[in-house]
Amino acid sequence: MASSSQNSLQNFHDFLPLMAGKLGGDGLVGELCNGFNLLVDGEKGVITFESLKRNSARLGLQDLTDDDLRCMLKEGDFDGDGALSQMEFCVLMFRLSPELMEASQFVFQEAIEQELKDGC
Repeated sequence: MASSSQNSLQNFHDFLPLMAGKLGGDGLVGELCNGFNLLVDGEKGVITFESLKRNSARLGLQDLTDDDLRCMLKEGDFDGDGALSQMEFCVLMFRLSPELMEASQFVFQEAIEQELKDGC
Protein backbone atom coordinates (compact mmCIF):
# COMPACT_ATOMS: atom_id res chain seq x y z
CA MET A 1 0.00 0.00 0.00
CA ALA A 2 1.37 3.44 -0.92
CA SER A 3 1.94 5.95 1.86
CA SER A 4 0.18 9.30 1.84
CA SER A 5 3.50 11.02 1.11
CA GLN A 6 4.00 8.80 -1.95
CA ASN A 7 0.46 9.64 -3.09
CA SER A 8 1.15 13.36 -2.65
CA LEU A 9 4.32 13.12 -4.70
CA GLN A 10 2.63 11.04 -7.38
CA ASN A 11 -0.16 13.59 -7.73
CA PHE A 12 2.45 16.35 -8.02
CA HIS A 13 4.36 14.36 -10.68
CA ASP A 14 1.22 13.94 -12.74
CA PHE A 15 0.46 17.66 -12.59
CA LEU A 16 3.77 18.92 -14.03
CA PRO A 17 3.36 17.36 -17.50
CA LEU A 18 -0.15 18.81 -17.67
CA MET A 19 1.25 22.24 -16.83
CA ALA A 20 3.97 21.85 -19.47
CA GLY A 21 1.42 20.96 -22.11
CA LYS A 22 -0.85 23.89 -21.30
CA LEU A 23 1.76 26.56 -20.54
CA GLY A 24 4.63 25.73 -22.86
CA GLY A 25 8.28 26.07 -21.89
CA ASP A 26 8.32 29.67 -20.71
CA GLY A 27 5.04 29.33 -18.83
CA LEU A 28 6.20 26.19 -17.05
CA VAL A 29 9.46 27.80 -15.96
CA GLY A 30 7.46 30.77 -14.69
CA GLU A 31 5.18 28.52 -12.67
CA LEU A 32 8.17 26.65 -11.24
CA CYS A 33 9.60 30.00 -10.19
CA ASN A 34 6.27 30.81 -8.52
CA GLY A 35 6.48 27.47 -6.69
CA PHE A 36 9.98 28.32 -5.56
CA ASN A 37 8.77 31.69 -4.28
CA LEU A 38 6.07 29.94 -2.21
CA LEU A 39 8.69 27.80 -0.45
CA VAL A 40 11.65 30.16 -0.18
CA ASP A 41 13.03 31.53 3.07
CA GLY A 42 12.54 35.24 2.43
CA GLU A 43 15.62 36.28 4.39
CA LYS A 44 18.00 33.72 2.90
CA GLY A 45 16.67 33.60 -0.67
CA VAL A 46 16.80 29.79 -0.79
CA ILE A 47 14.56 26.92 0.28
CA THR A 48 15.69 25.65 3.66
CA PHE A 49 14.34 22.67 5.58
CA GLU A 50 12.46 25.06 7.84
CA SER A 51 10.89 27.03 4.99
CA LEU A 52 10.01 23.82 3.12
CA LYS A 53 8.35 22.37 6.21
CA ARG A 54 6.51 25.61 6.98
CA ASN A 55 5.23 26.15 3.43
CA SER A 56 4.93 22.67 1.89
CA ALA A 57 1.15 22.52 2.36
CA ARG A 58 0.85 25.33 -0.21
CA LEU A 59 1.97 22.82 -2.83
CA GLY A 60 -0.12 19.94 -1.50
CA LEU A 61 2.84 18.31 0.24
CA GLN A 62 1.54 18.57 3.80
CA ASP A 63 1.59 14.79 4.26
CA LEU A 64 5.34 14.51 3.76
CA THR A 65 7.35 13.58 6.85
CA ASP A 66 10.41 15.47 8.04
CA ASP A 67 12.54 12.67 6.60
CA ASP A 68 10.76 13.01 3.23
CA LEU A 69 11.43 16.76 3.23
CA ARG A 70 15.09 16.26 4.16
CA CYS A 71 15.48 13.68 1.38
CA MET A 72 13.87 16.08 -1.08
CA LEU A 73 16.33 18.81 -0.10
CA LYS A 74 19.27 16.42 -0.29
CA GLU A 75 18.15 15.15 -3.70
CA GLY A 76 18.18 18.62 -5.20
CA ASP A 77 21.10 20.18 -3.29
CA PHE A 78 23.84 20.07 -5.91
CA ASP A 79 26.22 22.48 -4.20
CA GLY A 80 25.92 20.84 -0.77
CA ASP A 81 24.90 23.96 1.14
CA GLY A 82 21.85 22.27 2.70
CA ALA A 83 19.36 24.44 0.82
CA LEU A 84 17.83 24.73 -2.66
CA SER A 85 18.51 27.67 -4.93
CA GLN A 86 15.94 28.55 -7.56
CA MET A 87 17.88 26.62 -10.22
CA GLU A 88 18.28 23.57 -7.97
CA PHE A 89 14.53 23.63 -7.24
CA CYS A 90 13.59 23.77 -10.94
CA VAL A 91 16.00 20.96 -11.82
CA LEU A 92 14.62 18.86 -8.96
CA MET A 93 11.04 19.34 -10.13
CA PHE A 94 11.98 18.10 -13.59
CA ARG A 95 13.90 15.15 -12.15
CA LEU A 96 10.95 14.15 -9.97
CA SER A 97 8.68 13.99 -13.00
CA PRO A 98 9.77 11.14 -15.32
CA GLU A 99 7.26 12.17 -17.95
CA LEU A 100 8.64 15.70 -17.98
CA MET A 101 12.18 14.39 -18.26
CA GLU A 102 11.13 12.56 -21.42
CA ALA A 103 9.38 15.65 -22.75
CA SER A 104 12.06 18.12 -21.64
CA GLN A 105 13.74 18.03 -25.03
CA PHE A 106 10.49 19.27 -26.60
CA VAL A 107 10.10 22.04 -24.00
CA PHE A 108 13.74 23.06 -24.43
CA GLN A 109 13.40 23.09 -28.22
CA GLU A 110 10.22 25.18 -27.98
CA ALA A 111 11.96 27.73 -25.76
CA ILE A 112 14.91 27.97 -28.17
CA GLU A 113 12.61 28.41 -31.17
CA GLN A 114 10.70 31.16 -29.37
CA GLU A 115 13.95 32.89 -28.40
CA LEU A 116 15.17 32.74 -32.00
CA LYS A 117 11.82 34.05 -33.27
CA ASP A 118 11.89 36.95 -30.76
CA GLY A 119 15.51 37.74 -31.57
CA CYS A 120 14.97 38.10 -35.34
